[in-house]
Amino acid sequence: MAVDHLLVIGSGQMGAGIAQVGLQAGLKVTVADVAKEALDKGADRIRGGLNKLVEKGKLDDAKRKAALDNLRTTTSILEARDVDFAVEAVNENEDLKKKIFRDLDQVVRPGGVLATNTSSIPITRVAAVTKRPEAVIGMHFMNPVPVMQLVEIIRGAATSDETYQATRALAEKMGKTTVVSKDYPGFIVNRILIPMLNEACFALMENLASPEDIDTAMKLGTNQPMGPLALADFIGLDTCLSIAEVLHRGLGDDKYRPCPLLRQYVEAGWVGKKSGRGFFKY
Repeated sequence: MAVDHLLVIGSGQMGAGIAQVGLQAGLKVTVADVAKEALDKGADRIRGGLNKLVEKGKLDDAKRKAALDNLRTTTSILEARDVDFAVEAVNENEDLKKKIFRDLDQVVRPGGVLATNTSSIPITRVAAVTKRPEAVIGMHFMNPVPVMQLVEIIRGAATSDETYQATRALAEKMGKTTVVSKDYPGFIVNRILIPMLNEACFALMENLASPEDIDTAMKLGTNQPMGPLALADFIGLDTCLSIAEVLHRGLGDDKYRPCPLLRQYVEAGWVGKKSGRGFFKY
């Protein structure tokens, strides 16, 4: 299936990143967000990302201009037309995602793909609210999208081979490497990552070591580029908590129980880098 027009729902960091790599791949991209202010900010982020590539010599100015000519924005999903492939990239709120997928059912052309960038919510449950569950798939990009090479592809119970092949082809056109996961809580990356970040929270809560020493130990002891607490701050502690809750609820094992300190920080509004404070101050 040829993909010419990509619709991205959500203009935050993930949505803007997905839109940017779509534009770089030569696609026409429409970004939808109900909040005009957020939409404008997302468009600025996309322009800034493309400008930075030009400054670094990784993109010529003609291609930057062509990419920006292919960018459209809208505050209503239902205004989008001739959509070949849609990627939803809003907050990890299942009810909101389901509402969006009911709308996508109306705007994505027959034979098109309805993808979600969810990091933890079951694809099968999202697909069940549409009239074409075989066209629904998980396409989980890593943050920051323009930099990180991986895309997790998650097949729901009804996902067709055609949908999978189209999704893999699009990811590769965007310059990404794909892995395939079954539709189990957390998929591959977060199934392994979130328990590690959560355990670092427990270590801090139990005064095992300072935040700085925990992160330094993991960086130098396991050759990770970023310590677990700083990484949690970067992801967003609210997002980490949400995924931990999905793992705990979905797998029913106490080893996935969210750390009380993590929950307390989220309740205090200390959700990481985006709020100026998490395990570290920014």
